[in-house]
Amino acid sequence: MSKVEIICQNCKQETLLKREPIYNGFNKIGIKLSCTGCGIVFENEKDIMFKKSSTKKIIFTDEDRSKNVKIFDKNENHKLCRYCASYIVNPFTQYCSVHKKEVQATDSCDEFKKSSSKKIDDLF
Repeated sequence: MSKVEIICQNCKQETLLKREPIYNGFNKIGIKLSCTGCGIVFENEKDIMFKKSSTKKIIFTDEDRSKNVKIFDKNENHKLCRYCASYIVNPFTQYCSVHKKEVQATDSCDEFKKSSSKKIDDLF
């Protein structure tokens, strides 16, 4: 995004730069650069004195962040329904073909069969 805060040479105020397209029919032929305070039109962007951008203040530090919470043990999430070969997903429901019922991706059961096509990833 282009800078818009300027210090106008004419009115000596901190103000905004207005960019207006110039058209010839339906063809854009240029951009009119003007001060929103006094309305002076600048020839080009090189003539404009832009306000120096201040560095963003850091409110939170790494000490303020919470520690990583481990919800699952190392192999605990490997038996979730989302990784089972019997888990079927369609736009309206998630279904288990073994139990013939609607399930959630984070459900688990003792009849888990690992799917060869689904990659088991670490959730957290």
